[in-house]
Amino acid sequence: MSSEHEMEELQEAAEHGREHSNLAPVSFTMAILAVLVAIAALLGHRAHTEEVLLQDKATDTWNYYQAKNIRRHTTEQLDEVLKVLPLKDAAAAEALVKKNEAAIEKSKGEQEKIQEEARALEAEVNMFTHRANHYDLGETLLEVGLVICSITLLTKKRYFWIAGIIFGVAGVVATVMGVMIH
Repeated sequence: MSSEHEMEELQEAAEHGREHSNLAPVSFTMAILAVLVAIAALLGHRAHTEEVLLQDKATDTWNYYQAKNIRRHTTEQLDEVLKVLPLKDAAAAEALVKKNEAAIEKSKGEQEKIQEEARALEAEVNMFTHRANHYDLGETLLEVGLVICSITLLTKKRYFWIAGIIFGVAGVVATVMGVMIH
């Protein structure tokens, strides 16, 4: 629902509220629901943005891990070649193999740390995904509640107002559940 449309709907509700004082609580409820929709939408947008940024960072971390892995495998292959080929300077080759083995061990340790960091980032991405899904659900339920409340203005039937409030409460619950996800 667009902000412009919501504002028109609220203005219309206010006019009905002035004409029919018994509908003032409905107009007030709609105003509250509109504010809550805006809050849930803002929270959802921020959560989705954070989700995308963290996913990019996790992807970059996995790429760095892969680059380290390729470098380590290349060094291991070089060592295998040095061990099987006859060389003019066997002592220099042996020194290079020892140097490479130290670099390989260091690289394995670095890779483990990079892998842990990437997995932690992925877990954070999942958390923001769940949070954003709750915010989206909350926003949708609040919007449905707002629309159902507006039907009250047309029909003058109180049960639409109560149904709108129920959807609004469900939307608030879903949004609060998103806030509580850590």
